[in-house]
Amino acid sequence: MGAVKPSNIRNFAIIAHIDHGKSTLADRLIEACEGLESRDMQEQVLDSMDIERERGITIKAQTVRLEYTAQDGEHYVLNLMDTPGHVDFSYEVSRSLAACEGSILLVDASQGVEAQTLANAYLAVEADHEIIVVLNKTDLASAEPERVKQQITDVIGLDASDAIPISAKTGVGVPELLEALVKRISPPVGDKAAPLSALLVDSWYDAYLGVVILVRVRDGVLTKGMKVRMMAAGTAHTVEQVGTFQPKPEPGKQLGPGEIGYFTSGIKEVAQTSVGDTITSDRKPTDAPLPGFKPSVPVVFCGLFPVDAGDYPRLRESLTRLKLNDSSFHFEAESSAALGFGFRCGFLGLLHLEIVQERLSREFDLDLIATAPSVVYRIHLTNGKVTELHNPVDMPDPVHIDHLEEPWISATILVPEEYLGSVLKLCEDRRGEQVSLGYAGNRAVVTYRLPLNEVVFDFYDRLKSGTSGYASFDYEVEGYREGDLVRMTIMVNGDPVDALSMVVYRASAESRGRALCERLKELIPRQMFQIAIQAALGGRIIARETVRAMRKDVTAKCYGGDVSRKRKLLDKQKKGKKRMRTFGKVEIPQEAFIAALKMDGD
Repeated sequence: MGAVKPSNIRNFAIIAHIDHGKSTLADRLIEACEGLESRDMQEQVLDSMDIERERGITIKAQTVRLEYTAQDGEHYVLNLMDTPGHVDFSYEVSRSLAACEGSILLVDASQGVEAQTLANAYLAVEADHEIIVVLNKTDLASAEPERVKQQITDVIGLDASDAIPISAKTGVGVPELLEALVKRISPPVGDKAAPLSALLVDSWYDAYLGVVILVRVRDGVLTKGMKVRMMAAGTAHTVEQVGTFQPKPEPGKQLGPGEIGYFTSGIKEVAQTSVGDTITSDRKPTDAPLPGFKPSVPVVFCGLFPVDAGDYPRLRESLTRLKLNDSSFHFEAESSAALGFGFRCGFLGLLHLEIVQERLSREFDLDLIATAPSVVYRIHLTNGKVTELHNPVDMPDPVHIDHLEEPWISATILVPEEYLGSVLKLCEDRRGEQVSLGYAGNRAVVTYRLPLNEVVFDFYDRLKSGTSGYASFDYEVEGYREGDLVRMTIMVNGDPVDALSMVVYRASAESRGRALCERLKELIPRQMFQIAIQAALGGRIIARETVRAMRKDVTAKCYGGDVSRKRKLLDKQKKGKKRMRTFGKVEIPQEAFIAALKMDGD
């Protein structure tokens, strides 16, 4: 890995909506540049996690360095970043774009512009990128390249007249794309003689090397053996190994201006490497840090508890290991009367939550119960203080609360015209406020403001089922607004079940409470005494269901004789049942929790 002239380097990211072919195009580019031998080639070569390969989605942005000789004989180095397409991982996309000068905007020629196409294109425009529009899947019978070009111009505002038609599956059009990359994307600018200044793009834990740090060098040279300083963390480390991904890690001697690569320095904890930090020379530091990017803020929280209490230490260790490779995931210990010891975890969205849960059960073989997902509320207390509420159980006494604020999002939904009615109804049912409604060809582009807590339950599933899977959805958190919110407590036999507490909108509390009580009535097994299941707002019961007691016929052996003998036996039974109800503990089975938490009161 010799030094490369910055003028011959091209750094670019592939951005697109889910399933528009980013990882497949990355495969073809690696093949065209002979980055891997054919025996090592496999589908979605950059998707390294099993879960990514199975679901066909990219979760972590991956980078690869390719060498390309152009038609004019000039030799180039291409640094490619394959990014995720799902709304939950847009943070990964913004990090990748900060390390590049250009983007390939990939659009499916049969499906056209989707919500994430729009969101990611705007991220690239904000990053001041040269954007190359590429139409994928042009070999399909349903492809309509001319209509999609017009749609890109109308909806995104990019000139798509010179869009490059390709098929990432067959490789048609890839040579033309490579030529466009070296001609249209500007080379990185950097001064080799200046003090080292490199952007920390990502970091993850490797069992053999310790923490591996992905960097983009702006100025200066990063060499093996030099002592570097993390400007935000204020720690100094000696570089042990430096190299690039081709796509396998290839150690080298140095990284110059404009290059993207990795280095290791025996760091034991990822916590010491904050994403967006500036890395400089310890001996001759740069004057000012690079503009980093804002840290990721979790928007959805839920409790994770082991089904077997003995698994708690293993769960703690697993979460710590998972955090090493996922800087946007947060957790802290909590305990619950119903579920024992567990952790309160913060996620970027529901898919992120689902992926983390699945990784815990697969990679670490853990059986877990997750409590109902909730968002971060702001509580304005009567004494003027403002606190954040992550867990509904911790909500203070309503007497001390002046008002509550909840996060609102701006959601963009693209949907075929015939399904527009069901989308509008869904958004209105979830307290949405319509901002705009426009058309791009035969598709409607709807923008709504919605409270985030109405979205975290099953909004995405409802949207997909109500539109036969054709709607695409993207959102960003706008800010906080005051809301008429209350904490709903579920009580079983008079005892509150903390795992089922939730913050709800006052107007929908009753229907939510009734649905939850009805569900629990079906799930809690009958006892020898009757069980009351109640939903309460403060001291007011808003819904109740009763699980009937099992009856034992105590008069079975009582043949003939005076009726008062039967009465006496029945009264004795009644007293016993009353006493049982007072002292009896109701064990709620784990399945009941899981089923109750999955439901959303319709």
